[in-house]
Amino acid sequence: MGGGRMGSSATRTSTPTTTCSIPSTLPGSLVTVTASDMGMMAPAAGTAPLGARMTLTATSTSAAAGQVTLLLRNQGWRGHELVVLPLADGQQVGSRSPGSDGKVDEADSLGEASNDCAARTGEGIVSGSAGWVTLTLAPGRYELVCNLENHYADGMHVELDVTA
Repeated sequence: MGGGRMGSSATRTSTPTTTCSIPSTLPGSLVTVTASDMGMMAPAAGTAPLGARMTLTATSTSAAAGQVTLLLRNQGWRGHELVVLPLADGQQVGSRSPGSDGKVDEADSLGEASNDCAARTGEGIVSGSAGWVTLTLAPGRYELVCNLENHYADGMHVELDVTA
C-alpha cells in the first residue's frame, strides 16, 4: 500500500496508520489509492509548497466498467482528497494547468473522496485516515487527482483505465 515508499529512513521513522473503520465490503470493483507526502516528519497544515514530493499510487490502474469504489488511504502527513476527472482523447495524466489558486479545474468532476472516515465529499482526509466514493464509470480514461492547493503540481495524479 505504499508504506515503504514514503521517504528515506533518514527523514522519516514511521508512517501514519489508518485510524478509522473501513467497511469490510464496498460495492463494485475496489481500487485502493494511497496518498503520500515524503520527507515530512509530522502533520503539516497550511499550503503545500511547490516542489514538495507527493504521490498518488493505485493498487490497480484499471477497472471494469460499472460500479467502482475508489478508497483513498492517506499515509502522508498532510490532508488529501481524491477527485475523479475524465481524460480527453490524447490527454496525458499530469498535463492539466493549475490556476492561480494552485488547483486544477474540477468542472468535469465525476465525484470525489474527501470525507474523513466516510464516503463521498467532505473537508478532506486527515493523515492516517481514509475515505471513499463509489461511482458508475463508463469505459474510458480517468485521472485521479488530489486537488488541494499545489498537490496536483507536486505530483498527486494517477491514471485509471476503465474497460468494457
